[in-house]
Amino acid sequence: MPGCSGNVKDRRPAAKRAVFRENLVQESWVVKVALTESGIPRGVVEAAHEAEYRTKRGSEHHLDGGIKVTLFDVNGNSTTTITAQKAVIQDNQDVEAMGRVIMTSNEGTVITTEYVKRSAKDKMIRSDRAVTITMQEKIIRGEGFESDQALKKYRIFRGSGEAFIKQ
Repeated sequence: MPGCSGNVKDRRPAAKRAVFRENLVQESWVVKVALTESGIPRGVVEAAHEAEYRTKRGSEHHLDGGIKVTLFDVNGNSTTTITAQKAVIQDNQDVEAMGRVIMTSNEGTVITTEYVKRSAKDKMIRSDRAVTITMQEKIIRGEGFESDQALKKYRIFRGSGEAFIKQ
């Protein structure tokens, strides 16, 4: 019977076999992805390039070429902007950003690190990497942190800091 032999060779060109093996579904350029919760906008992710992959858990959207994530509060107002070199968006809308990650709040707080993950479930941003938090006249450094997505309440791990005192 055709197709039942264990010795059947894959006759697709090598390029097609490689794409199939990596589970690449589609690619897009100049991408804008909406993050929603029950139809309510929670954020927008923009990137130069996106590749969607099928995984055992669903799909992943790999973004590169420079990314920008804008997060919104419950009223739809922009609260935080995250820029990075690359990002991965999971089906559950968790977002991981990596490579020169800079997070800026509307309040003027700036957090820099090499990796963060924003959890869709609890709306928290976390990292286990070296981090620098700059606000007004304070600089706080540490190894790892967690914050609400508006960057108003945060906890830094293994921290140190600098404060400038006006005389």
